Amino acid sequence: MNIKKYLKDKLIDLIIILVTYIIILLMLLVFKTSHNLIIATTFIFFLMTIMLVLIDFFRKKKFYDEFLNNLNRLDKKYLILETITKPNFLEGELLYHSLYEIDKSMIENIKIIEKEVDDFKDYIEMWIHEVKIPISSLTLLCHNHKNILSKNYFAQVKRLDNYIDQVLYYVRSNYTEKDFAIRKISLDKTISEVLLKNKDDLLENSIDIEVNLDEKNIYSDQKWLIFIINQIINNSIKYKDNKKKSIIKITSKKCHDKVILSIYDNGIGIDKEDIPQVFKKSFTGNNGRDSIKSTGMGLYIANKLCEKLGHILEINSKKGEYTELIINFGSNNLYNFND
Repeated sequence: MNIKKYLKDKLIDLIIILVTYIIILLMLLVFKTSHNLIIATTFIFFLMTIMLVLIDFFRKKKFYDEFLNNLNRLDKKYLILETITKPNFLEGELLYHSLYEIDKSMIENIKIIEKEVDDFKDYIEMWIHEVKIPISSLTLLCHNHKNILSKNYFAQVKRLDNYIDQVLYYVRSNYTEKDFAIRKISLDKTISEVLLKNKDDLLENSIDIEVNLDEKNIYSDQKWLIFIINQIINNSIKYKDNKKKSIIKITSKKCHDKVILSIYDNGIGIDKEDIPQVFKKSFTGNNGRDSIKSTGMGLYIANKLCEKLGHILEINSKKGEYTELIINFGSNNLYNFND
């Protein structure tokens, strides 16, 4: 707030004051008041006017400067009311009370929306669990009638099951603080569950698996980690190179205060320009567009869950040669590898 803009805003008031002074001056002249009294009256009038203007200006300047500076520093602008002192002039009080009512209304509406979102999340989770029952039945039927049913039936059921999982974990990814439980878990057991889940696809595609875990215990949430690793393994199967013998290598090692899990495959790899984009929502890249149907959601959700759990997901790849996904299980206030 600067004095120029303030005076411009007060221009009408100043003009009224000036006209008032001229009227008073004319009256003094009509009544033949002495020149000394006119000069004294003029001096006092303008001195008091200047004092009133300056007092009003600096009082408002202090409030509005604090208001604007705090507003510029805040990421969440709606918290501005918490950072300012209640002003002692009318316009400021009106602004302060208006912001209070706006914040109150916003909080009430947010609570309504949160309730609706929670209800929708609960419904989606319930629906998914109900849908999983017939999917499991279809999977069992496919296994029991391998000689009759085409392998494509089982493949499509598995795709459906994977998409259902993606929906479930995508919905839950915004509420992980309510769902996850960090504890010491076995990488051996976790990876075994993922490989067992993908056993048929691995055999069908003649993919060799090499598992070499130097560090077998990490801190994470097992159900979330199973989903994350499963998405990576699914991609390794989906993007295998049919021109060579396929292999997936899973290794782990301890590096200072971190445990590093690497999942490597010798598949078709990823274009260099696509690598920075692979964790973005719905990004399919050249591989997804050229040959294989892809939603672009698997790695996006996996990366989002890693961030929520305090892990770091990284990727290395070279087109036509390999892809390597690395999960860093870091040491912080949630994890302690010295147990």
